[in-house]
Amino acid sequence: MDSIWLEYAWALLILIGLEGLLSADNALVLAVIAKHLPEDQKKKAINYGIIMAFIFRFGALFAISFIANVWQLQAIGAAYLLYLGLKHVIQARFGKENENIREDEEQKAAGKGFGATVGKIAIADLAFAIDSILAAVALALGLPDSPLDDIGGMDGGQFIVVVLGGIAGLVLIKFAATWFVQLLEQRPALETTAYAIVAWVGVKLAIITLSHEDIGVLDPHFPHSTVWTLIFYAVLVGIALLGWFAPKNKTMEENEL
Repeated sequence: MDSIWLEYAWALLILIGLEGLLSADNALVLAVIAKHLPEDQKKKAINYGIIMAFIFRFGALFAISFIANVWQLQAIGAAYLLYLGLKHVIQARFGKENENIREDEEQKAAGKGFGATVGKIAIADLAFAIDSILAAVALALGLPDSPLDDIGGMDGGQFIVVVLGGIAGLVLIKFAATWFVQLLEQRPALETTAYAIVAWVGVKLAIITLSHEDIGVLDPHFPHSTVWTLIFYAVLVGIALLGWFAPKNKTMEENEL
């Protein structure tokens, strides 16, 4: 029983870290979209963005049990997480650098009024809310069943992990996003790392979908097996370590000299 709670605690820590990086990226996007506005309007637009991020992420929590119990939604979620993560990883590796991408976004945003800017921020917030809830559900569904009663048709322990991860995301986007932004500036590879983890979590959700009783491609016990659990966390830790110790890009090194 203690090993189950240890796995739950580990999953929650991973989820909080992932939520923090997604929150930082959310905050960066808000800042980029609103950058062209006058200072007073820029602060107002970013504040609106934070409020909308709270609303969308809180609203996403109500979709937890629905996503967790419908394999078709799980399949769509797995495909989306894989697409989202791989797109950012491939873009970072073979496409433009994040700095250039943000500059392009600034140029596109230039000339747009306050209302259009807030609208664009709302769309970005909604996308991040979807990313957040799907990543949380994918992590939670891979955990073994807890001794707690079901909540909303979902295992109580898994439900609590998702809710706590969602709350952590809300807190981090308000209070700790600045710290994560600074961390991303010091270690820019962490942004790509976060999306690589998102893609790997998408693989986990795909494994869960393929082992669903209505699909039957994989053994229904495989997502909770020791072998898959060890593989999943070993790869996840490997991705995190590669991102943490990755060298800075040349542009940043030149700026520091």
